[in-house]
Amino acid sequence: MNNPQQLRYSKEHEWLSDAEDGVATVGITEHAANALGDVVFVQLPEVGDTVTAGDTCGELESTKSVSDLYSPVTGEVTEINEDVVDDPSLVNSAPFEGGWLFKVRVAQVPDDLLSADEYTTFSAG
Repeated sequence: MNNPQQLRYSKEHEWLSDAEDGVATVGITEHAANALGDVVFVQLPEVGDTVTAGDTCGELESTKSVSDLYSPVTGEVTEINEDVVDDPSLVNSAPFEGGWLFKVRVAQVPDDLLSADEYTTFSAG
């Protein structure tokens, strides 16, 4: 798996970009997308919602199963990726680019987020 070095990762298989002007982007990892199979529906938090690190904030439905989406940070949702709502397969085809899920104004970052190398080791185990 190619896990971009500039991102941080949760043990629930979400990634988080560095916050630009306090706003970070959230998505799921390639590992999670592959495990899910073909994603056919996404339920994302709404703009203005407060998400809490480690808590569920949406769902991803694939041809195999339904999986909870967890927020890697605490903060307020500022934007959702409408392209993914319209075409959930972007989660599979471009999990680190066009398949991002939402943006959040970060209030708190937990201490347990992983580096790319740590996540690669974690997801391989």
